[in-house]
Amino acid sequence: MNTVLAEPTAARPGPPASATDPAAAVARTRARVSLGDTVTQTLAMAWRALKKMRRNPEQFFDVALQPLLFTAMFAYVFGGAISGDVHSYLPLLIPGIVAQTVLTTCMATGTQLREDMDKGVFDRFRSLPMSRIAPLAGPMIADLVRYLLAATLTYLMGMALGYRPGGGVLGVLGAIVLAVLTGWAIAWAFTWIGTIAKSARSVQGISMMILFPLTFLSNAFVPAKTLPGWLEAFTKVNPVSHLVSATRDLANNGVLTGQVGWTLLTGLVVVVVFMPLSVASYKRQL
Repeated sequence: MNTVLAEPTAARPGPPASATDPAAAVARTRARVSLGDTVTQTLAMAWRALKKMRRNPEQFFDVALQPLLFTAMFAYVFGGAISGDVHSYLPLLIPGIVAQTVLTTCMATGTQLREDMDKGVFDRFRSLPMSRIAPLAGPMIADLVRYLLAATLTYLMGMALGYRPGGGVLGVLGAIVLAVLTGWAIAWAFTWIGTIAKSARSVQGISMMILFPLTFLSNAFVPAKTLPGWLEAFTKVNPVSHLVSATRDLANNGVLTGQVGWTLLTGLVVVVVFMPLSVASYKRQL
């Protein structure tokens, strides 16, 4: 019996298998996040941040102690030299302390964001079908509580020292709301710094180099007319000066002036510029 063995035929080359990106494959299986989902997830991240604050009370030390210490020190150290006495200096000082405290508080937003990213917390969010802006916007909404606490304590400390705002309750409330909204808007700039910096310490150093000159080279603690001409010109365009002037007009006189509009416009510009930059930089980190 003859057995004929057929020669094996060479396998025909087929089309090359396309390389599949695992991350892209997973992304295609996720449902698209709607606007309602984004809002819900942002509020969930805000609640997470609030619980984190409750379990770490030291996060409130800066907003609880700084307004009290700065108000007392600046009032008694500079009050007599600038306005003749402490009581006359308080209407000039308190709105400046409010602006400084709120802006210093929002600086911590970028630092805490960088710490979470370094600890790998955001790596867990990466695997979840959630909006990319929720982990950024959520903690910032929670920080509104810190801004509100800082501004309120500053006014209470000022009243304990003898400050009597001429704008009444509505004027003070308007000044607090304006300061809180401005702090939230400027926090987006520090959030962006938190996404591009290498460490939390570098975020803090960069933020201080930006914030301190803007705060102290303004009309927050001294009348602008007492400054040299070139510095007085800078204070007139300094956004911190707009915030301080607006809060003074509201709290001391109870009036809405153009400074309020300039302050809101500045905050809107900061949000429009730095919110997309923060989200884009955050996505590149994932």
